[in-house]
Formats: sequence, C-alpha cells, structure tokens
Amino acid sequence: MNLDVNSEEENQTAPVAFILLDFNSEDLQTLFSILFLPIYLVTMAGNILIIILVVLNQHLHTPMYFFLGNLSCLETCYSSTIMPRMLVSFLTGDRTISINGCFAQLYFFGYLAATECYFLAVMSYDRYLAICKPLHYTLLMNSRICIMLITASWISGSLSISLIIFLVSQLRFCGPNEINHFFCDLVPMIRLSCDDTYFVEIASFIVSCIGTLAPFVITVSSYVYIIKNILRIPSSTGKQKAFSTCSSHLTVVACFYGSLMIVYVLPNMSSLSDLKKFFSLFYTLLTPLVNPLVYSLRNKEVKEAIKKTCKMLQRHYY
Repeated sequence: MNLDVNSEEENQTAPVAFILLDFNSEDLQTLFSILFLPIYLVTMAGNILIIILVVLNQHLHTPMYFFLGNLSCLETCYSSTIMPRMLVSFLTGDRTISINGCFAQLYFFGYLAATECYFLAVMSYDRYLAICKPLHYTLLMNSRICIMLITASWISGSLSISLIIFLVSQLRFCGPNEINHFFCDLVPMIRLSCDDTYFVEIASFIVSCIGTLAPFVITVSSYVYIIKNILRIPSSTGKQKAFSTCSSHLTVVACFYGSLMIVYVLPNMSSLSDLKKFFSLFYTLLTPLVNPLVYSLRNKEVKEAIKKTCKMLQRHYY
C-alpha cells in the first residue's frame, strides 16, 4: 500500500514540461528578438545559397565543396533546432517546452554538434591532402572516399548522442522544472533529476571525449602539418594562395571549438552560468552564420558561382 502511495506522489510531482530561463532579463526580450531574428534569417539564407550553388555549378563539384555543401546542410538544421524556439520565447514570453520536446531538442543538438566535429575533421584532412600531398590528392580523395567519409560522419554523430539520450531518458524528473539555459543542454537538464546522475555524467564524458576530442586532435594535427608545409613554400605568392585555401575553414574551426571549450571545460559553477550561456551563442548562433559568410565573401570560386547562377536564372526567366 505504501508503495502505491509513493509512486502516486512521484507521478503527481513529476513535471509535464520544462521552463527555459533564457537570459533572465524580460526587459531585453524585444531587443534579443530584433537582434537574433535577422541573424537567423541570414544564416538560413546563406547556408541554403551555398547548397544551391554547390548543386548547380559543375566547377564546384569537388571534394572541398562537397564537404562544404554538407556542412551548410548541417548548419541549416543545427540553427533550426534551437533558434526558432528561442525566438518564439522572446516574442511571446512563453518559456515552456514539453519534456518530449526537450529530449528531441537535446538529441538533434547533440547529434548535429557531434557531426559537425567530424565534418570539420574531414575538411581539415581534405585541406591537408590538397596542400601536403597534391600529387596523390585525386587518388586519396576520390568521390567514393568522400561519400564514405561524410556517411561515416553522419552515422557517428547519431551514435554518439543516442547512448546519452537513452541514459537520460531513464532518469526521473520529479523536482524543479526550470532549466537554466536557452535550450535543452545536457548538464542543466540532468541537474533537475532526482536520481543519481553520476553514471550518466561519466558516460557523457567518455562519449564527448570520443566524439569531440578525437576529431579535434585530427583537425589540429592536420593544420600543424599544413602550416609547416606552407612555411616551406619559397614564394610569398604561393604562401598566400595556400593560406587562403584553408583560412576560411580555420576561422570556422576556431569559432566552434573555442566556444565549446569555454562552455564545457570551465567548471560547473553558478557564477559562470551566465558566461557559459553567452558563449553558447557562439556555437549555436554565430558559427552557422560565419560558415556561409567566410566561404562566400572570401572565396573567388563561390563569388564566381553566384554570378553564373544569377545569369542562368536571368536567362531562364527573361
């Protein structure tokens, strides 16, 4: 009889939804919506534009732009996982999110973030082969290998987060329902559990090391060899050309991994929660924006593709 009473009490106290605390400033909600909505729209338009350019332009059918097109597709989904819900919260003041919705957001965020780590590693390896092994590049980076690398990245990202989602779904949430973040991130979410989360934290640490540390090491190692090889080039023109081929990718890598390290390496202290939320904007909001900007504004081939596509559309409609 006591067991039935206890289980009934737990069911009564279990939250049916979570509340995302955003940035704890109702006065700035309108300002945030005015600021973030254009960023989201530009991010979506820029990444979709790159996908269209890569598909339509034959001279962009190379490994580098194949990977870039996949990265833009990922960034489009990545932004849409978090930004629309946050913008609705800013505009309506409704900060609630259902438990199932929170788990879905956590899954897609973790899946796409892990996949991006693999993508950046693959793209850095591609640049390494192009600069350090130019004579063997077409052999080592043919279309079959490109498809295999991208497929493995998508699958690995899904496997990385699926285990974590399964473990978190076994936890009971029967206490406070306020998540101190603007989206359903793992650490703020499991803090609300009334179960022991030690095993979940250890498992997430191991999975994170495999899913982010290994690609990060590959990325850094590739660029160490790239920079060493570039410094050996005798002409300044050759150095500049080599740097220009990888500087855009390096900008995205620095922005993405730099913000990730600040958020997830710093200790979990309440005094740092606002700082972590601020830097979370870098990998959720700015990295997807930086990707199309640096590749379109600093890349001659992409600019050329934009001009050709515009002319093609003009001929088609006029």
